[in-house]
Amino acid sequence: MARKKSEQLTDGEQSIMEILWDKGEASVKEITELLSETKPTAYTTVQTMCKILAEKNYANFRKKGKAFIYFPILTQQEARQGALSTLLNRFFGSSPELLAQHLMQETDLEIKDLEALQKKIDDTE
Repeated sequence: MARKKSEQLTDGEQSIMEILWDKGEASVKEITELLSETKPTAYTTVQTMCKILAEKNYANFRKKGKAFIYFPILTQQEARQGALSTLLNRFFGSSPELLAQHLMQETDLEIKDLEALQKKIDDTE
């Protein structure tokens, strides 16, 4: 049986989206060159991942000559919200409280960070 396609971003797709969010739009060639600065990346791999991003409705494209120019459809904030919702639902039973407790137990939050969070909570009430 075929595996269900994930709506979440893979690491490679995330890297491409970071470029699109930063630049506003980019060709497959530009994306490949930017990714290759840190790790050798094949043009065809980037081309495939860009097509997948369009299928997932994270990005869209227009044609300019022979080049495909990709641009983000979702903002970075919208993508974060979707990822957070998935995380909450999948691992924390839709409970922000459980997530917060987990973060406090498993990370090295400093007292100043907790105080800043408390201030944000107080400000929203």
